[in-house]
Order: sequence, then C-alpha cells, then structure tokens
Amino acid sequence: MTAETEPALLVEERGRVLVLTLNRPRARNAISLELATAIGEALEALDRRDDLSVAVLTGAGGFFCAGMDLKGFARGEIPIIEGKGFAGLVERPPRKPLIAAVEGYALGGGFEIALACDLIVADQTANFGLPETKRGLTAGAGGLLRLAQRIPYHRAMELVLTGRMLPAEEALEYGLLASIADEGGALAAALELAERIAENAPLALQASKRVLQESPDWPLAEKFARQWPIVDPIRKSNDAKEGAMAFAEKRAAVWTNS
Repeated sequence: MTAETEPALLVEERGRVLVLTLNRPRARNAISLELATAIGEALEALDRRDDLSVAVLTGAGGFFCAGMDLKGFARGEIPIIEGKGFAGLVERPPRKPLIAAVEGYALGGGFEIALACDLIVADQTANFGLPETKRGLTAGAGGLLRLAQRIPYHRAMELVLTGRMLPAEEALEYGLLASIADEGGALAAALELAERIAENAPLALQASKRVLQESPDWPLAEKFARQWPIVDPIRKSNDAKEGAMAFAEKRAAVWTNS
C-alpha cells in the first residue's frame, strides 16, 4: 500500500487487547472525518465483542495527535460523530477500559482524546497541551471539562489559560500519567498494562469503570444506593463464582462474560 491508500486507522487484535493506531503521520495524526468515523466504529466493536476486554489507542510516526485536521475543516469536514463527539470518542467513550499510549505531541483535540481515555501511558518525548486560548478558541472537546478532574485545579487553570506545553515528567508529577516509558516505549508499556487488565473479569472491569466515572456526581447520601444496581449483578455473576473457584484451586480463571 502507498501512503495515500493506507487506512487512517490501523486496527490490530492482540489476544483480548484491541490496538488502534492513528495512521496519518504526514498530518501528525490530525483527526479527519474519516478517522473519526473509523475510531467510533472500532470502539463500538470493542464494546460489542465478548472476546475483547480493553483497547490501546496510539499514534503512528512518533506523534500522538495534533487535534482536528484543519485542511479537512476548511473543506467543510467536521470530525464529529453524532452521539460520540469529536474523534468518535470524547463525548461517549467505550464502556470497556481504554488506554492512551502517547509519544511526541498530544495537542488540542489530541490531548482531549487522551483525556477521554481511562489511563495514559507516555514516553519521555511526550508533551501535552491545550493551546486553544492562543488561537482565540476554547478546548470544547472535553479539555475544559476533564483536565481539572485529572490534575489539581490550579495547575489545570494555569495550563488552560496560558496554553503552555505540559511535558511528560511534569504530567507524571501531577498524576495525569499511569507511567512514563523510555523514548519510543509508550506502546509497549501500554500493552503490558492492557494485558494485566485483560486478565481480569470483563464484566467486573466494565462495572468498576462505570462506578468510578459516574460516582463523583452522585449525592453523598446516595452513593452506596446508586452503586448497588451496578455492582450487585457482578457479585451474583457466574464469573464471580469462577473467580472464587480459580483462587481456591490456584489456577487462572476462565471468564464467560456471564
């Protein structure tokens, strides 16, 4: 295949892990409508398939994502998918865990994509930024909504209002990253993390993610009552029984998603 005919999104399965690679390196993996559509479809497949537990999202060419494809935007293409938002992701992330593997720059919408993921692994070259205020814009694809939930409020405010870059080491210090890998090692580190996650019960993973995401908005007096309908079916599941039996028998569990 030539560079012009390669798919905008590379999709690979590694056991129970789905690997999605933004594949527009000449455009610094900027999000086109084609790419946004492909991401949305791939994440739908992730949630639909019982044989997949977790996904890793990364970028080709040593660059994560430069945000929206401005050339496409100038042609009237807006990479927003109805019901899913920018990049087919930011407004409705998948039910299953999603890890961003970041090398190089994650700017504007690219940073917002990473913030929509459940975990971020970066290498030492990674830099994050929301430079929208420098362009007379706002980070409306989740940056303003999510950043202050991921790092301390005043740090988030300073980054948004100045539009400066956030290097990987500083991002780790603020708790934004799960880990930092050596240069070029973000994907390998993210895959290792994904494989550890994929060893666990799929239904329990999804329920746990849901409670972690939704519970900060629940009234304090209602938190346990609101959690119960989500976690009680997991406690009563066949996989919960299998997990206990596997522990007692000192063997790996065989999950059935039931």
